[in-house]
Amino acid sequence: MNLPPISRRGALLCLTAMAAARSSLAVTSTAPLPGSSVYQLKPPLTDQDGKVFELSSLRGQPVLVSMFYSSCQMVCPMIFETIQQTAAALRPIERDRLRILMVTFDPARDSTAVLKRTAQAHGCGERWSLVRTDEANSRKVAALLGVQYRRLTDGEFNHSSSVELLDSDGRIAARTSTLGAIDPAFLKALRQTLATAG
Repeated sequence: MNLPPISRRGALLCLTAMAAARSSLAVTSTAPLPGSSVYQLKPPLTDQDGKVFELSSLRGQPVLVSMFYSSCQMVCPMIFETIQQTAAALRPIERDRLRILMVTFDPARDSTAVLKRTAQAHGCGERWSLVRTDEANSRKVAALLGVQYRRLTDGEFNHSSSVELLDSDGRIAARTSTLGAIDPAFLKALRQTLATAG
């Protein structure tokens, strides 16, 4: 199909509109974070691929986040399973917009290589980031997410378990402590957050 040639004026208007759109996006991405945003915290993180990871890199899309430790044999595998079930309940177009962040509270044992093996063992795809930081910053992340944990004498942990939903600005929009099954209220909140994001 032959299209009529665009006029010089039309081309200028098109370029102006594109520049305005880019400017609008830049303003959105550099706008100040809300005071309640988890992304206000800037811990030194490393992901399962050994790359430096910043919490704020997740801004602009909903995120499911939880804490875990790799050697856990009981509850932590259920956290992974619960997140996978929840994501699987979404439509593909929704799932493509979701990121998943797992933060270990056992940095002494959860090296980058261990995180990589853990990601592979749980079938975590490219939308998943398993990250580690130092002990002090692990505590800060846990405090923001409302996660409590305590190391036992045998090196294992007692810990609370939950999955948090962060909105596109890193605010906690919903939380669930349901493990091993989909929490209908949490799934509804996730769908609503995905629908209103960006």
